[in-house]
Amino acid sequence: MTDEWRGWQEAAETALYGEGGFYRSQEGPAGHFRTSVHVSPLFAAAVARLLTGTARELGTETVDLVDVGSGRGELLTGVLGAVPKWLTVRAYAVELAGRPPGLDPRIEWRAELPQGVTGVLFANEWLDNVPTRIAEADADGIARYVLVRPSDGAERLGDPVDGADARWLRRWWPLSRPGERAEIGRPRDEAWARAVRSLSAGLAVAVDYAHVRGARPPYGTLTGFRAGREVRPVPDGSCDLTSHVALDACAAAVEAGTDRGAVPPELTDQRTALRGLGISGERPPLATASADPAGYLRALSAAGEAAELTARGGLGDFGWLTHRVDRTPDAPRSRPRPPG
Repeated sequence: MTDEWRGWQEAAETALYGEGGFYRSQEGPAGHFRTSVHVSPLFAAAVARLLTGTARELGTETVDLVDVGSGRGELLTGVLGAVPKWLTVRAYAVELAGRPPGLDPRIEWRAELPQGVTGVLFANEWLDNVPTRIAEADADGIARYVLVRPSDGAERLGDPVDGADARWLRRWWPLSRPGERAEIGRPRDEAWARAVRSLSAGLAVAVDYAHVRGARPPYGTLTGFRAGREVRPVPDGSCDLTSHVALDACAAAVEAGTDRGAVPPELTDQRTALRGLGISGERPPLATASADPAGYLRALSAAGEAAELTARGGLGDFGWLTHRVDRTPDAPRSRPRPPG
């Protein structure tokens, strides 16, 4: 890998997705960190309820499910095992790494988004791995691009931020005091808008570490993960590179670019979203322990997993951004009925 100074977006793109990059390996992200999908099958069950409810709303027994940033297909595998028998699911895994052996043959593995799908597009911890440029305010408060040396992660400041990046910063993440940093989220806005446009009807859902304009972290969130541990971010291909997502900016990018009927996007936290899909961390009644000890232990285990998925200060704080896409521009602008 070159040792020249590069912008963070270019360096991270190569480190994550270039030849031999982190996300091209067969080991997959599960070897380095756990997402909600890996924490519990309850997460896939919740997505299955979301998909079933969307199919009912669309009035169809055949529905598409697109998993963007599919890892090794764990979410799709779980959903296919949890949907009701009456529902036929066309499952698409969108992932740059090769298809893992032994994957359910019903899952179509592809590198690009399918177009014109009807159903649910689900992106769990995808946008945080869409590389961005990074800006830092210099001693005079001027926002400058941060350059990085891929071999060791050393940084220095480059040219002042200009053009569309400067406009994005002014609107979404203004910098003023020396040393303040921001991840310029335009590539994520554009990636999410493209993903939503791939739907002809249904729901697009992005789930990720997130923040909003009123609560941006002053020094950014860029970090690395390797073998289950948070590490210093070095774009040499040896670790995951991730930063939290400005989901409010992603939402606005879709609203600005759409020419089809769609209700306003919803932005909530995972705790609220999963509770609405039947996932609760409440412990089972102790009285059931004597009547059905095995059932009580299963329920207790599920409650513990649900508690982790909805925990404050943890996965429960993840953002859920949901866009409803109507079939035609003149379709009624109603929200989907609750899954059931």
